[in-house]
Amino acid sequence: MSVSPASRLRALLEQDVCHVMPCCWDGLSARLIEQAGFPLTFMSGFAVSAARAALPDTGLLSLGEILDTGRAITGAVSIPVMGDGDTGHGNAVNVRRTVREFARAGFAAVMIEDQVSPKRCGHTGVKEVVSFEEACIRIRAAVDARREEELDILILARTDARAALGFEEALRRARAFADLGADILFVEAPRSREELAAIPEAVPGIHMANMLEGGLTPLLPVDELARKGYRIAARPLTLLSAAMRAMIDVLDSLGAGDVAPPGLLDFAELRHRVGFDAYDALAARYAACDTAGENGDGK
Repeated sequence: MSVSPASRLRALLEQDVCHVMPCCWDGLSARLIEQAGFPLTFMSGFAVSAARAALPDTGLLSLGEILDTGRAITGAVSIPVMGDGDTGHGNAVNVRRTVREFARAGFAAVMIEDQVSPKRCGHTGVKEVVSFEEACIRIRAAVDARREEELDILILARTDARAALGFEEALRRARAFADLGADILFVEAPRSREELAAIPEAVPGIHMANMLEGGLTPLLPVDELARKGYRIAARPLTLLSAAMRAMIDVLDSLGAGDVAPPGLLDFAELRHRVGFDAYDALAARYAACDTAGENGDGK
């Protein structure tokens, strides 16, 4: 009997460790994360907007576009994938549908946040969040959908109130989200080590920290985050930034006339990582079956 993505994620979160979670934007980036040995990943809305449509993370992609990308990601890997559900794509009824469709797409968890729509990256100057009451309604709708429709998915509740309304309001919302039944809590953009430490101390539950290079939150080693009470250390844009830097450098090299740009994967490794070796092995297996059938040895 197969174990669901949500069950695998629950098992990881029960471990008394902080898991580093590189974030992905398509099937290939997710597979590279799995091949590198990481036990989970997250489909970043910022990265999907950038990679799919060359757009900023300001709510410009539709739910359908996000889910289309999400299905490609969950189908490419066996590790649990968490997904960015943004504001839920509308009112409480829309939140319920978002949770349901993320579960159907094979996600282990869906993140719902309290920004106004259109939302934006939490480290690019969030100015507004919805009221406390509306924020709670969103999370209640997500939890209700999971329970009433018997969906096997975790709810990741995010608040951006730190930037918009202050740290104490962010803690207040995280407590409310936990009381409503959210499985994972995410206070976005704390400004110091002290604030990072205060969040798990003030709000019991499973916590995620966002480690964004150049962002508002200090970058801490994973063992320090574990001591502060975090179970997930997300690296939301590390891979996207690295990939863009590498592509820019190679394009500059090609533009300068270099016929063999440095830093490329060997072609054999490239083929292996995208699945040609596995495909050829499977094709050979069935070719052997065809040959046996032609010789009268198979049925």
